[in-house]
Amino acid sequence: MTTTTPASRLTTRSGDGVAPRPAEFRTLTGLRIVAAVWVVLFHFHFSPLDGVNAAVGVLGPLVTAGALGVDLFFVLSGFVIAHTYLDRLGPALRIGATARFVWARASRIWPAYALVFHLFGIWVVARLVWGSDDRIAFQAVQPVVSLSEYLQQLILVQLWDAPLFDGVSWVGSTWSISAEWLAYLLFPVAALVFHRLRDLPVALLAAGSLALMTPIAWAYLLTGSPYHPWSWAVRVLCGFGAGVLAHLVVSRLQAEGRASDRVRRWASATAAALPLVIAAGLVAGELLGPGRGGAVLVAFPVLVGALALADRGPAMWLARPWAVYGGRVSYSLYLVHIPMFEVFWLAQEHFPHLLGRPTPTGHAVGLAVLLLTLPAAALVHGLVEEPARLRLTRLRLRKPEPAPAARPIVFIPAPVGPVRAAWGSATVAPQPRRGGGALHRRLGAGSRTVTVTEYVQRVL
Repeated sequence: MTTTTPASRLTTRSGDGVAPRPAEFRTLTGLRIVAAVWVVLFHFHFSPLDGVNAAVGVLGPLVTAGALGVDLFFVLSGFVIAHTYLDRLGPALRIGATARFVWARASRIWPAYALVFHLFGIWVVARLVWGSDDRIAFQAVQPVVSLSEYLQQLILVQLWDAPLFDGVSWVGSTWSISAEWLAYLLFPVAALVFHRLRDLPVALLAAGSLALMTPIAWAYLLTGSPYHPWSWAVRVLCGFGAGVLAHLVVSRLQAEGRASDRVRRWASATAAALPLVIAAGLVAGELLGPGRGGAVLVAFPVLVGALALADRGPAMWLARPWAVYGGRVSYSLYLVHIPMFEVFWLAQEHFPHLLGRPTPTGHAVGLAVLLLTLPAAALVHGLVEEPARLRLTRLRLRKPEPAPAARPIVFIPAPVGPVRAAWGSATVAPQPRRGGGALHRRLGAGSRTVTVTEYVQRVL
């Protein structure tokens, strides 16, 4: 019996760890750009433009619930990190493997973040010094500009001691990167537990994945909002954990041969239908009250797992090259869009007659800024994010590889009698001088004559 690799998978890519990375799920990479664009549109809907208000009036929660894209990112991250690292980190807590994992994740997220953080930091300081009011960012709670805040944000720990994420980051959206960095650092320990759950019944693992999403879903049902003290920690830890359990379900189905054509057919149908169900749930939830539709996030692990198994149908659009490339630049898109929007929003305030709410110029410039976030993200990804990741991962900590066995090299300066070979080798009889006065020596069976000139060339 022959088996085929589903279309949702790519060939193995070199990457972060010592061993080659497992095959990539193309559909999940493509899903990343969907999540990123959802968040971008959510933030852009705050732009004071009549056209934006009209679009929001039509699309409603399909746009205003775009903050759920962050929760989708958390689930995706848990799934992909488990896919890549769980088998390496799960059996035992090893310092070397943990250090390589942490370095790989830092190499992935920090370079592009550092670029955007510092560029926008210059903008924030400029507004602080030359601004006409006390605002330095378009955030409800103004961030603090100080050396300690700079250092905390530089190493992505600014959120860890804050019950709410408002105002903790100069680039407002990067609170979630600080939260995800915390999840990365906890993962080597959590992997010890998740790895030992892998043999549980598939139904129990699936139920656990859904159960982890219920605390935030319940908050949406009760209040229409996930924002309460320490809710960011619940969102990242539960979403990340749900993604890990979803991966265990998928890997069990694949390992046991239960991911048959029938299972993949059902997965493909689910992956195609579930976005429509989520959209309908968002709209229907508004009938219960503002924001109540956010409870649909409980379906995110199902969507991710179904896409990982899908091999046909509309879900395969996410496996196409344009979507996969979009997924790879999605992190840079998440980083650059808020700084670009902030510049536009400030320009609107300073030039209301040109860029104000009803003006055609304001709408044209706003649309241009929105669209330009994609090429800007592509530039950051191509010039900074990916080159820096590759360069830094070459410096990652790894076990020293044993040097290849080599025969010792010994010099005999002149035929003056028995000589003890250097570096502990055996005594070697002197050899006569040969053409050109080159010094030679012989090491015994299997060795060859080496001249001083040859040795110097080999060393240098």
